Amino acid sequence: MADTAYVCVTCGTEFAPSPAPPGECPICLDERQYVGHGGQAWTTIDELAADHANRVEEVEPGLTGIGIEPSFAIGQRALLTGGLLWDCVTLIDDATEEAVRAAGGLETIAISHPHYYSGMVAWAERFGARVLLHEDDRDWIMRPSPRIELWAGERLSLSPDLELVRLGGHFAGGTVCLWRAGAEGRGALLSGDIVQVVADRDWVSFMWSYPNLIPLPAREVQRIRRVVQDLTFDRVYGAWWHTIVASDAHAKVIRSADRYVAALEA
Repeated sequence: MADTAYVCVTCGTEFAPSPAPPGECPICLDERQYVGHGGQAWTTIDELAADHANRVEEVEPGLTGIGIEPSFAIGQRALLTGGLLWDCVTLIDDATEEAVRAAGGLETIAISHPHYYSGMVAWAERFGARVLLHEDDRDWIMRPSPRIELWAGERLSLSPDLELVRLGGHFAGGTVCLWRAGAEGRGALLSGDIVQVVADRDWVSFMWSYPNLIPLPAREVQRIRRVVQDLTFDRVYGAWWHTIVASDAHAKVIRSADRYVAALEA
């Protein structure tokens, strides 16, 4: 019997093929995530496809969202623009492939941090794409592949419109993507949850662990603020369909960082 690529039910990460499910998920055992209340559980992409499908729809002109419904694992949605899939979801099937190709296809997958590695290798193999991950997060790759390329440093230009920027924080290699053509040319920041859009969408936040509510130290948020200060954007797209700072986002991220630091230092 052929080995199976098992998927962690709690975080949605696909593991390297094996004859039996892994004993544990290192991503979920880390303090930034958690093991589900029912204990470690596994599925596969084929099993997931039996009762889930991907919602694929335009978010703004030139930007397409892709998310699993009903929600699975962490529940993030990916974003597609200019041949780049930003972040990833676990499920890939024929219907999703057709929709992605109709939206212009993809050549590159870039991911903000390990919680969204999900089905990146399965997606890369389906489209013949490369996967760009920051080298600082290499230890979290659960399914190695020659399609994965590690990049180093603070910024990586993909095209005149797209640039990866390492912010760190939530993970050492935590990355955001600057989409200069977004927001009608005013620029958009695709942030995953490295810059987390919160319930009051005029604000964002920054955390070491979101589910376990462990904050980042003030000095780290100040460093992130300095990097963001030099970026130009008017909109932020977070990790879920509803997490969008629609306008004046640069100023809102800066004031959010200042509020965060003030609260820690009070």
